[in-house]
Amino acid sequence: MNIKDIRELSPNELKKNLNQQKEELFNLRFQHSINQLDNPMKIVETKKTIAKLLTVLREKELAEKAQA
Repeated sequence: MNIKDIRELSPNELKKNLNQQKEELFNLRFQHSINQLDNPMKIVETKKTIAKLLTVLREKELAEKAQA
């Protein structure tokens, strides 16, 4: 996911997407542990996407507090 696309999402969509990515990471780690994962770099990509989502979510929370 591109950071520009992530910034356009609402906080609810960010949280929903974050939960989906965490589930995906769990599944990838499980597949990796039983040697069924073809591309281990997928784990790294998923972790980076989770970090991006958390960063944008935090930015939105801080912007909301600054306005109040």
